[in-house]
Amino acid sequence: MLADKIVQASEMFAVQDLTTGQLMRLSNAANCADQLSACPLRFVLSDELTALCAELALSRGAPTIACADLLRVPAQMLWMEWCNAPWMKVLQRFGISEDGESPADQGRRGALIRATADGRRGSVRTFWTVGGEGADVLASSMEAYFDFDTQEHQVPEPPDDRSSVGIKVDDQDSASGVLARCFRFRFEPTWKQYYAGVTGAKKRVLQQHALGTIAFVIPVLLSFLLLSVSRTGLPRQQRSLERLNKLRRRAGKKPLLDHIQVHAPLLPEYLAARNSQADGGRRGPRLHHVRGHLVRRGGVLFWRVPHLRGSVRCGRVRTRTIIWTFDKHPSDTREGIPAAKVNGAH
Repeated sequence: MLADKIVQASEMFAVQDLTTGQLMRLSNAANCADQLSACPLRFVLSDELTALCAELALSRGAPTIACADLLRVPAQMLWMEWCNAPWMKVLQRFGISEDGESPADQGRRGALIRATADGRRGSVRTFWTVGGEGADVLASSMEAYFDFDTQEHQVPEPPDDRSSVGIKVDDQDSASGVLARCFRFRFEPTWKQYYAGVTGAKKRVLQQHALGTIAFVIPVLLSFLLLSVSRTGLPRQQRSLERLNKLRRRAGKKPLLDHIQVHAPLLPEYLAARNSQADGGRRGPRLHHVRGHLVRRGGVLFWRVPHLRGSVRCGRVRTRTIIWTFDKHPSDTREGIPAAKVNGAH
């Protein structure tokens, strides 16, 4: 697990100013080992759930869907991690990452979330490995902070005493999206001090690079939180490593972390749609991928699942609509919303 690599990391990251000779320690994975070790809730996402969260995050309507009132972090400190491969596969299908296999496909990625008691405000920092088993753990130099109660034309306030002007990331030019409205990004304090002398075009390049290590993870994180608070939640399996850790302690090794494996809900299998024009004289469309679409109706979230279309021999689609139901929010006063009619995913 990526979490175990972080907890067992001991090498601090230090740089020396070639002009003054001053040594500066920059925050890295080892600085977060104690926090992660004490984290009361650690989730490891299955590959199927990782792909599902990525598909939801990239569905049409996802950037602008109003779901901030449904979101809540279930603990004041939470860890979640997943394999890069299924996540990158979905990103590649949407043209967001490079084609072909890369070392990043073989690694893992995770996020450490600190939140207020009500789970509505907090901060996020991301971690990842690139390559195989012996790869070093990297930590983002930038962190995100959020406030799910932020209204339009407002700016989320930092959850601590650090005064800073956060960087905003737009959701496809939409100010109503959760990412644009509720999240801001800033450098971690030691990295902020390290980059203090950088200005102009170089500063913008640094910001763009740092944002790339954290901003595009947030939509996947939001999808996971959204699925977690649905009526039926997500299938979970507690992994206790007590017996294994006894052997590790006898061998002088650090114990591994207990965690919860989270799986995707049981969704109906969907295959490629049958081409209705195949038996006629008109030539049907070539096989192509149809992007998913999210729509919300009060306490009910409808997802038109992504699917293949255009092939005769790939079968038919049983259903293209998945429904998740959430407890009705006090602010939802509209009538006719079937908040209790549908239970879970169908």
